[in-house]
Amino acid sequence: MHWKTALPMYNVSPRLQQGYDTLLAVLIDEAGVRAMPDHPASLIDFWRRPDLLVSQTCGYPYVTQLRGQVQLLATPAYDFPGCDDCDYSSVIVTRTGNGIASLEQARGRVAAINDAHSNSGMNALRHAVATFAGGGEFFGAIKWSGSHAASLALVASGDADIAAIDCVTYGYIAQEYPERLRAISVLDYSASAPGLPFIAGGQVPAHLVERLRAALLWPSARLRSAMDVLRIKGFDYLDDAAYDRIARMAGAALTA
Repeated sequence: MHWKTALPMYNVSPRLQQGYDTLLAVLIDEAGVRAMPDHPASLIDFWRRPDLLVSQTCGYPYVTQLRGQVQLLATPAYDFPGCDDCDYSSVIVTRTGNGIASLEQARGRVAAINDAHSNSGMNALRHAVATFAGGGEFFGAIKWSGSHAASLALVASGDADIAAIDCVTYGYIAQEYPERLRAISVLDYSASAPGLPFIAGGQVPAHLVERLRAALLWPSARLRSAMDVLRIKGFDYLDDAAYDRIARMAGAALTA
């Protein structure tokens, strides 16, 4: 098998993209397997490929589309506000001075959402406002941005009023591009959920899955160095049942 790999979820800057490329290269080398990096146009299609070796996915598409088609390796614990071990939350943001001081005051306003399949940008925000929605529409309009960075830009410019940003992405942007947050105020944090897992493809044999998982759970000095650049404190194995919390968040929002 000519294996393919990609860690596409947090490539906020060229420096971070290089960091994830390095982490991936070290991981593959230490697992004793050969693989080629890919730059997928469609992430869902990529995660379902029979030649997928390693990638990272969001928990929402995992529970709604990928269960039984990929294998969980380990989940990173990031060193950012809003992270608690391998759990993470969304930073709910608004533009400074736009008159929104609470979630309830965002009723009827415009929300920027990165993707309909995003836990942090869609599911967590829907869950956060469900209490105030009363079973109806809460926001006056939705602008689909395509990325968390684009959602932040829409809020900063005043083209949207509120957005939920993965706290890891928010932390990376604060680190790499702090000027992008000058007009941004943090309104709240969403409920937490299991973080974005590293996955193996469905066709990866069990012995190789175990080698990849062991390399992440007990990192060498070389892998630890690559993790430090990315603010990854460590990895833990979260099983399939752990991700049911994301499905419960979706269910609670839809029935509120």
